[in-house]
Amino acid sequence: MPDQLLQALVWTDYRLAVLFTVLIPLILIIWAFVKKADAMVRLLIIYWRVSSLLAITVYIMIASWPIGFISGWLARVLIPISLWFWVDVNEDIEDQPTNPLKLTLTAWRWAITIYCGIGVLWSLPSLGCAFTSDALETLACRVWLEPPFLFKQYFHPESSPQFLGFIGIVGLLIYVLYLSYFVLIRLGKQGRIAMEQ
Repeated sequence: MPDQLLQALVWTDYRLAVLFTVLIPLILIIWAFVKKADAMVRLLIIYWRVSSLLAITVYIMIASWPIGFISGWLARVLIPISLWFWVDVNEDIEDQPTNPLKLTLTAWRWAITIYCGIGVLWSLPSLGCAFTSDALETLACRVWLEPPFLFKQYFHPESSPQFLGFIGIVGLLIYVLYLSYFVLIRLGKQGRIAMEQ
């Protein structure tokens, strides 16, 4: 793939990620909270917990640490699962009368599921950047780091990349611990029910 095309596609992917994984769900959770749509709020809280892996990935990528390629790919796998996994939430949302909020939420769930599905396939080649020692020297890997570097310039211009990467790694450890607790303990007790016990 030509270098300029790859760069354009990576930047487009990051822009779509901001739209689908940050802006739209932020509007939806505020809207659902105002409308007191409890099932939708519950679903969106679950979504934000799971999608926090994307923010963690950005901080790891700022430090140019290869594990960021794995965490970013994994986030794209986990996000659709988190949106469709919960039987009780799905039933509660389905039982609600049709209204603009329900239609928007449903459209977004399908859109982000398709976006993440395509993203999982599209970013498969970038996983090689996590396993090859000199991969970050190639343009095919470095291009994925450009948007996180720009994020750093806007939001953390005075911070060192290693410090931000450390914050990302701490976040990743907490995320892995919580996910392990959920999969190994809570999932066995609660099954596919999202309600806290």
